[in-house]
Amino acid sequence: MTEKKFVYFFNEGKKEMKELLGGKGANLAEMTGLGVPVPPGFTITTEVCDLFYKNNLSYPEGVKEQVQENLSKLEDKMGKKLGEEADPLLVSVRSGAASSMPGMMDTILNLGLNDKSVVGLATKTNNERFAWDAYRRFIQMFGNVVMGIKHDKFEKVLESVKEAKNIHYDNELDIADLKKVVEGYKVVVKEEKGKEFPQNPIEQLWMAIDAVFGSWNNDRAILYRRLNDIRGLLGTAVNVQSMVFGNMGETSGTGVCFSRDPSTGERKFYGEYLMNAQGEDVVAGIRTPQPITALEQGMPQAYKELVEIKDKLEAHYKDMQDMEFTIQEGKLFFLQTRNGKRTAAAAVRTAVEMVEEGLIDEKTAILRVEPNQLNQLLHKRLDPKSLAESKVIATGLPASPGAAVGKVVFDAVEAAELAETGEKVVLVRTETSPEDLIGMNAAQGILTARGGMTSHAAVVARGMGKCCIAGCGDITINEETKEFKTKDGIVVKDGEFITLDGSEGNVYVGKVAVVDPDLSGNFAKLMEWSDKYRTLKVRTNADTPFDAQVARKFGAEGIGLCRTEHMFFAEDRITPMREMIVSRTVEQREKALAKLLPMQRSDFIGLFKAMEGDPVTIRLLDPPLHEFLPKEEAEKEKLAKELGIALSELEEITEKLHEQNPMLGHRGCRLAVTYPEILKMQVRAIIEAALDVNSNGMNVVPEIMIPLVGTSEELKYLKDISIQTIEEVLAGKGAHIEYKIGTMIEIPRAALIADKIAEHAEFFSFGTNDLTQMTFGYSRDDVGTFVPDYIKKGILEKDPFQVLDQTGVGQLVEMAAKKGRSVKPNLKLGICGEHGGEPSSVEFCHRIGLTYVSCSPYRVPIARLAAAHAALKN
Repeated sequence: MTEKKFVYFFNEGKKEMKELLGGKGANLAEMTGLGVPVPPGFTITTEVCDLFYKNNLSYPEGVKEQVQENLSKLEDKMGKKLGEEADPLLVSVRSGAASSMPGMMDTILNLGLNDKSVVGLATKTNNERFAWDAYRRFIQMFGNVVMGIKHDKFEKVLESVKEAKNIHYDNELDIADLKKVVEGYKVVVKEEKGKEFPQNPIEQLWMAIDAVFGSWNNDRAILYRRLNDIRGLLGTAVNVQSMVFGNMGETSGTGVCFSRDPSTGERKFYGEYLMNAQGEDVVAGIRTPQPITALEQGMPQAYKELVEIKDKLEAHYKDMQDMEFTIQEGKLFFLQTRNGKRTAAAAVRTAVEMVEEGLIDEKTAILRVEPNQLNQLLHKRLDPKSLAESKVIATGLPASPGAAVGKVVFDAVEAAELAETGEKVVLVRTETSPEDLIGMNAAQGILTARGGMTSHAAVVARGMGKCCIAGCGDITINEETKEFKTKDGIVVKDGEFITLDGSEGNVYVGKVAVVDPDLSGNFAKLMEWSDKYRTLKVRTNADTPFDAQVARKFGAEGIGLCRTEHMFFAEDRITPMREMIVSRTVEQREKALAKLLPMQRSDFIGLFKAMEGDPVTIRLLDPPLHEFLPKEEAEKEKLAKELGIALSELEEITEKLHEQNPMLGHRGCRLAVTYPEILKMQVRAIIEAALDVNSNGMNVVPEIMIPLVGTSEELKYLKDISIQTIEEVLAGKGAHIEYKIGTMIEIPRAALIADKIAEHAEFFSFGTNDLTQMTFGYSRDDVGTFVPDYIKKGILEKDPFQVLDQTGVGQLVEMAAKKGRSVKPNLKLGICGEHGGEPSSVEFCHRIGLTYVSCSPYRVPIARLAAAHAALKN
């Protein structure tokens, strides 16, 4: 029987093997095949990671032998041996899952060094400083990542040696200093772990492999996968690769570069590098790097080759590439390429321009932009007028565009806690690390004093769509006193407001006003292509002409839900509404409703005009009546006086309206059954408004929606009253109008008898907020107390009020759609919960054949793009 293959040498793989070799391993293999200069190595597959966890953290049979076999092959290729004293082979050990997770899992460089081989390396390279620098880096990285010793324990040793010499940067340390650092690091290991730093390179290798596989389930990797919805992966692969060194002197260096600008999408070479440095120096932000274009002056030949390979890789992958490289004594090596993480603006521009360049087609361009990414483009930026009056107190690197206004917070956990309470915060750090992820996710924006455009803060912020300013050398942060000071002496304390302009890199004290985004150009073109390929219509949930106009600007094709109850809370109508509620007789109620009628009619005229003839679905009154009554004593006294009734009478009415479970109580169609005069007023207002606008050249076909139906008899009873009212209006005006009467399917029973309900309905709109509430038996107002725990413990994948539960709630929606159309094949079907703007829910709606989705105005473009994705994928 052929032995299962667990380890692949780089020349045995290709990019299509990403699931098995991880993104990094597959691309190293692909670059090797393309003739790109890649240091040789091998990949231990993701399958091993999966089996490692399934086998109680032990390796499947054959793995150790295959690793040894490939290590021997690598030693033969390099002409060096791991652990050899005179001329040692040194390797890096890196993670690499099928989905890119920058900085979330572990990396070890310079593995193979020990007290003896460091001397051999110094002799062989004739560069003693380089050898000891490599050894101190290895002990620190290995000690932290593999042995679990806190990073700051090593930093204290390093800083004490630097302080004694009065130097600022690591590259200013001389050989004697580096030897002191190494000795200090070894003491730290002994004190922290009770044993010496391991000297056997094979032991080092297996400890490192264990650590990389172990990092698959570290807290930050789990959090990153959850935040980025990365699921279904076997695990991480492990890449063992021969080392190349950027820290061998001034003809050596290391860098990170992108084939296009990942912030804007502009087609220009973007990145940065450091001479005499190793890879982690660029990403960690310890020294501020040089822009990549400066390399042309210092090392023209290496720069020319770098540009050629960058262009070759982008053309090959047909996408923007994020690459890591090292120059060792003038010779260029590539250590990684992957499709680059980018802002929404960059994603849109890159996708559109690559179509114009003939690199990809329109369909590929649409699928390149994740619908939820558009959120970044649909919100606000700093108001230029307000900016002109605001003072810049500091400037850093514009690492991730956008605007952020919030209270300064210096601690990631505190930022998350404050954000939970609804506070808007800006996380301010000297530099961020993966441990800060929780605070970065919660913050409006991120400001760091150190780091470059490819630092941890920059890369993670861009991926999240967060505004970020990095490398802001104008500020000095004191994390103990919780304040930062600008070079001009301005002190900003914890809890004070600042504003970040991530597009320019400017920091302002206080709050700067924000304005709406511009959605023309490439964005408009992408939306136009999306509309060409999607079949699902996109409407909006809007209760005011302003919301309707915003939604139309974003491409809404109608209103799928107008919640009439929101109109009654306005100052000029809450009193007649309350008068209607406290009425004792039908006559009293009708008198109060007569005051509301012209207001409602005016509301609907405004909506119809704003939508310019596009369909408008108006839901009749839904919430229980007690919601409209005052709760404060002073408000009650004021209302009783206005209505000319005793306070005790008002309190008696309020008490009668009180319900133990109002969400399952006297609301929706049940109110209309008890008080049909409310329904009659609303239906009259809708029809009169439609007649008004149609008399001025429009062709509005109003859609009247009866909510919370659970029996077909309820719908029939209320539809009959509605028709009778409409006929009275039309007869009185001698007019004719087309209209539709339908219902919301939001009670599980309604879904089960949808065929019966369809006999009386011209459309269904699925109210998935209430349908989710009643199917799960969760109060949507209280899920925050337990659903986060359910998600954390793997009981639920997602909050079902944010992402449609396709297995349970979705099954009811699909069943109701099929039952409804079995009676009326052309029955119009929509969804109007907030799920209507969530991409996976939109795809589900496409798959089961709904007519449209309806969502909040700012999610309309997301739904349009998601509908195009759904059409292209299914």
